[in-house]
Amino acid sequence: MNSQKARGAFSTASIVLIILLFILSISLCPATHAQSTAQLNGTVSDASGAAVPSAKVVLRNVATSEEWNAQTNSAGLYVFPSLPPGNYQITVTQTGFQTLVVGDLALDVATSVTKDLHLTVGSVSQQIQVTTEAPLIETSTTGVGQVINSKTVQEIPLNGRHFVDLNLLTPGTVTPPANGFLTAPLRGQGSFAINTAGQREDTTNWLINGINLNDPSQNQVTFQPPIDTLQEFKVDNSTFPAQYGRNAGAIVNIATRSGSNEYHGEGFEFFRNNALDARNYFNDVVRRRLPSNTTSSAATSVALLRETKSSSSSPMRASVSIKA
Repeated sequence: MNSQKARGAFSTASIVLIILLFILSISLCPATHAQSTAQLNGTVSDASGAAVPSAKVVLRNVATSEEWNAQTNSAGLYVFPSLPPGNYQITVTQTGFQTLVVGDLALDVATSVTKDLHLTVGSVSQQIQVTTEAPLIETSTTGVGQVINSKTVQEIPLNGRHFVDLNLLTPGTVTPPANGFLTAPLRGQGSFAINTAGQREDTTNWLINGINLNDPSQNQVTFQPPIDTLQEFKVDNSTFPAQYGRNAGAIVNIATRSGSNEYHGEGFEFFRNNALDARNYFNDVVRRRLPSNTTSSAATSVALLRETKSSSSSPMRASVSIKA
């Protein structure tokens, strides 16, 4: 009897120890950005166009102060893979050349940007400031699509506040039929799929921060993240890179919002009532309109708990969302 109790106690203690070790291993793992990310690459050359090898290239995230370091190879090439979407600043230094600082470089989700940098002969203490914008055409990928940026996601009016409706801004996407199997809005939850580039509504591959968001049965989006949690997303509906695969239709890459070095938050009140609506042209004047009342409110606060200066350790972020 005592031996059975001892074995039971040992078994319980082992399970507890395994759980604690699992939690500890997760907490010690550095945060990664292998999600719906961006890539930056290019060459560093001098005024004559010759490659500048061994140049130090530092990439800094403006919002979080997180930095990535790279060094050009013998051909002057550099690359920064798996970057969180956002605004960046590039600093290039090399002996015998002036320091080059390039700011206002926006990297969108699921994009690959090529930025060639040109150094001028001079002292390293001398600095050249350059303001730039990402090119309109991606030359380093075969994907054809469109990024729905943070300004559009956060500010455009949405009937029901469902981000899937924003896919209609992408060329090749059509308004779904009212009797669509997955595209018809359901019980205030919005549509669960899109019709784009002539593909079926159940052929879209939905990814949120690189994680599969597809229903395994009907291949629809499993849930719609609140619009306030999204930073931006990209819809590739033609000749998308082979790294995605899985579906014959479009690839929707969603990136969620994160913290920064400044505390910030927001709140909203979404109110709908048929008393405020104009009469439909086809409705009879004397016919009573069906009631349509919707009210929702929410508050969100996001903060960066620890400022990070090096890419060796990622910033810790906290997000709190309250919805009524």
